Amino acid sequence: MVKSRSYIATPPGETIREQLKDRGMSQKEFAVRMDLSEKHVSKLINGEVQLTPEMAYRLEMVLGAPAKFWNNLEIIYREKLVKAHAENEMDFEIALAKQLPYSKMAQYGWVPKTKIDKEKAICLRKFFEVVNLSLVTDKRLEKVTFNGTEIDPADNPVVAVWIQKARIDARAISTDAVNVEKLPHAILDIKKIRAKTVEEFYGGVKQILSACGVAVVFLPHIQGLHIKGATFEDGKKIIIALKNQNDNMEKMRTSLFRELEQVEKVYAE
Repeated sequence: MVKSRSYIATPPGETIREQLKDRGMSQKEFAVRMDLSEKHVSKLINGEVQLTPEMAYRLEMVLGAPAKFWNNLEIIYREKLVKAHAENEMDFEIALAKQLPYSKMAQYGWVPKTKIDKEKAICLRKFFEVVNLSLVTDKRLEKVTFNGTEIDPADNPVVAVWIQKARIDARAISTDAVNVEKLPHAILDIKKIRAKTVEEFYGGVKQILSACGVAVVFLPHIQGLHIKGATFEDGKKIIIALKNQNDNMEKMRTSLFRELEQVEKVYAE
């Protein structure tokens, strides 16, 4: 039996159990009359195996109720089971969504604006590209390097938001094949950039590093994120995500060079 706020999914096995109790019949005897193993009968009664049309026919012979009755019980059970699981999962996802900075994400245009909890959960599924938000904290997600320190995004959902946005934005950046040997020369070229505006600096950095197979993404800060840069691999490119620091170009350069040092260290091996 599976319960949610709105549904109770009761397997047909409960009805079988009641029938056996009324008849004073043991499961062992019932298994013999059904020509089944006791193990299979136990699973059938506990809803662990599906009640098939063949099984419904056997039940009609042994317990008397028509096969259609048993088939209908199975259909109703499976329908309610799906709805109960979906409702329980949604409750969990709504709770998880409340841990994420949805309002700020909506402000930046990363997700649609809404005040409805269920809609937030669904929008976040689409943002993270998962069928269930529980996968956002799945330990199988790749680890990401933050300023040389390896951290699992699963341990911090806010970090997972930042990384996912970087991944999405990096798809629009065309890069050559990864070639770490080009990085030293690229770093020298970046140091020579004398941009008049932050936008010019960003554009120059992106162009230079794309030739090395590195996509650089500049992202705004979100509450709960205590990092300035991150490096990870996605598909056939290396992604460097950096926090926008428009008010302090030197800090931005420092964060960028720190991440590039990490790329050289990890990917040159």
